[in-house]
Amino acid sequence: MIRLFVALSFPDEVRRSLAALCAGVPGARWANPEQFHLTLRFIGEVDGRTARAVSDELSSIIMPNFELSLFGVGTFGDKRKANTLWAGVRPNPALNRLQEKVDNAVLRTGLPPDRRKFAPHVTLARLNNAPFDRLGAFLSHHALYSAPPFLCDRFTLYSSFLSSSGAIYTPEHVYRLDGTSIGEEGDWMADEAEEWERSEAAAYGY
Repeated sequence: MIRLFVALSFPDEVRRSLAALCAGVPGARWANPEQFHLTLRFIGEVDGRTARAVSDELSSIIMPNFELSLFGVGTFGDKRKANTLWAGVRPNPALNRLQEKVDNAVLRTGLPPDRRKFAPHVTLARLNNAPFDRLGAFLSHHALYSAPPFLCDRFTLYSSFLSSSGAIYTPEHVYRLDGTSIGEEGDWMADEAEEWERSEAAAYGY
């Protein structure tokens, strides 16, 4: 089984801009700048056969490139006990269209819908009892945060491994919005598919 999600990655200039935000809040576990991403669809744990089907469906997505801009900061969780600190995204109809296409592609594989409303953001930190006044000061100081706009011409299928130090994200396949593919599926996909075929053969005696 493999844990998957679909997301946008960022150019180095945007990563550096986001990384510059990551300070000043006690109790914050700041994200690794190399792991910054904007989730389009969380998939969860699937077997190799389903992973292959998801990849095939994602490869059918075609739409025009578009420009995307990050803007502002905020939190998730209770107002007095936030659990996540994030950077936001300027409203963008093209981003919403891409998310809908990704969601529909995943649904076509038979996986269940994601009941959570799409709220585009980039996670900056996980919070553990962050002082309310320090967090408030951070939000106020960076309320007008803006990263350099960048061209969105691709999206990525990631695998996620949960370690004791947090999640580790690995890009497994990249898809251009013009319908061409970058890179090959990781070995995990072939291995998972092969394992599924072996289990099917054992179950049905062939």
